[in-house]
Amino acid sequence: MIEPDIVKDEEMEMLLTDIACRYSYDFTQYSRASLKRRLNRICVIDKFTSFAELRHRLVSDASYLPRFIEEITVNVTEMFRDPHFFKTLREQIFPKLGTHPFIRIWVAGCATGEEAFSLAILLKEANLYRKSLIYATDINPGVLEKASRGIFSAAAIKQYEENYLLSGGKSEFSSYYVSRYDLVKFNEDLSEKMIFSTHNLVSDASFNEFQLILCRNVLIYFDRNLQNKVFRLFDESLQPFGYLALGAKETLRFSSIEHRYKRCFDEKIWKKLHH
Repeated sequence: MIEPDIVKDEEMEMLLTDIACRYSYDFTQYSRASLKRRLNRICVIDKFTSFAELRHRLVSDASYLPRFIEEITVNVTEMFRDPHFFKTLREQIFPKLGTHPFIRIWVAGCATGEEAFSLAILLKEANLYRKSLIYATDINPGVLEKASRGIFSAAAIKQYEENYLLSGGKSEFSSYYVSRYDLVKFNEDLSEKMIFSTHNLVSDASFNEFQLILCRNVLIYFDRNLQNKVFRLFDESLQPFGYLALGAKETLRFSSIEHRYKRCFDEKIWKKLHH
């Protein structure tokens, strides 16, 4: 189905201002093209006959906001996505993190939690899990609720297992979960060192000091100014000589913090050089 172009630019700006004023969610620096596509999509899916109707619903009904955020923010993820990246974490980064007495990892924009569970499995296999904490945050409370349960569709497991093996996994992948009908539930001991909480990269402050921050395929939806703002937040949150991992289409190049980082292992992993 071709999505009708319901949303006009000036209407979109008014809506973003409304949301910022009423709910303190600031989407004004999100990439306009991406926002427009998603606003059009939400009008089609939720059967709004006009953009004015969507705007009225958002402003007058606070209970609709979580649904709106779920559609506007992007929650596409899979376990061990880009296996080569996870192989690099396993072979190059984790041995270095292992020298720390305690390891804090932040998964920013964790969506439904597949990446956090992938990291937990890597940490287990490196014998580092008991001295680690994984902070998994997202702007969207709905996906965090799902992430914290560790339940995923069985349909995706074959792909996850393939990714796991390509990332250098040595165990029987099925030992990490139990199957129930068309769902799989990951073992409780994988999530005991995870903390799930809402965090808005646009407006919330740094909340800890980390040795590793992963924020993959989130920043592509932000404009350059907002990316810079988020990079400064990560810089404040990262220990000297800590690592920042970005998605395939994201880069620290041309950012305001680039001079303090060095790209390593030919991956989208950047090492912080100093304060």
